[in-house]
Order: sequence, then C-alpha cells, then structure tokens
Amino acid sequence: MPDMIQVTIDSVRVSLMSPQRIILLREMSGERTLPIFVGPYEAEAITVALQEIEMARPLTHDLLKNVITTFGARLVQVEIIALREKIFYGNLVVEKDGKLIHIDSRPTDAIAMAVRAHIPILVDPAVMDSAGILPEEDLQHETQSRALEDKDRLSIFEDFFDNLGEDKDLPPVSDDRIAPDDEP
Repeated sequence: MPDMIQVTIDSVRVSLMSPQRIILLREMSGERTLPIFVGPYEAEAITVALQEIEMARPLTHDLLKNVITTFGARLVQVEIIALREKIFYGNLVVEKDGKLIHIDSRPTDAIAMAVRAHIPILVDPAVMDSAGILPEEDLQHETQSRALEDKDRLSIFEDFFDNLGEDKDLPPVSDDRIAPDDEP
C-alpha cells in the first residue's frame, strides 16, 4: 500500500435541511479535505469525543477501546482504505504482541475510536485523489448550491407578489382576531 496521508478532523457539520452530517477530514500536509457524509448518531459519537464530554457510563466506542486494552492490545491508527460505489471502507489497526492486526471497520467508527485513543487517522492516497476536494471548490460549490436552493425556495413568493392585486373581488382583510385567551 502506498504511503498513507495523515488527516485531522477539520469539522463536523450539520445540515439543517436533512438528517445528514458531514465530517471534514483535512490533510495535515496539504490543502485537500475529504468529506464523509454520516448519520446523526455517528456524528454525535465523534463530537462527544472531540469535546471530551464525560459520560456516566461508557458508550460503545469507549467500550471497544476498553476491550482492546483489557486484552493487552493497543490501538495504533485508523485507516480509510477504499471508496467503492460511494461507500468508504476503513480499518482499525491494533498491535498485539508485536503483530499488527487490521480489523474491518466503518470509517465513522474508526474515526470515533481515533479521537478517543488520540491516534492518527490515515487515508489511502487513491481515496483522497478520488474524493478529496480543495477548499476553494468546496466554498464555491456550497455557495452555488445555496444560491440555487434559495432561488427555488423563494420562487413561490415571486408568484404570490406577481399575482397580488389581481383579485379585485376579494373582501377586505379584517383585523378581528381571536386572542389566545379568548373563547371561540
């Protein structure tokens, strides 16, 4: 496998329009960012660890980290190794008795483990080449997407205002309203 690219978590972003979250992994020795779309629970597991929030009982990723340690192994690094059909694949790399063991993992779980164990997150160069983006592209794409969404969303008001005043037969609007405490 070629030299892996070390990344850091740039941010975990929330979309107000969908339940999707985006984890942005930024190259440590470059400018590219790798966006990974995740669900809200996966994003929360990572965010809790990033903010070092203490929980009363161990969460799943804390439990797994404790199990690895209890069995005399050590989590060394996590890897994002492939992107196939828009799905990322990853590994936990664990060292036990001088031997490295690669354990198949969803990248979001691997990232949640990396944050808890304070270990490197590595990305295969082929993955970064195919899915990585430059900050300018990200900003430009985001701005264009928002502009199109805003235009589509506001177009209903254009129709309303364009047709305002055309209905001369409508009765005048009354200001007689029922106050919240009034009975109907």
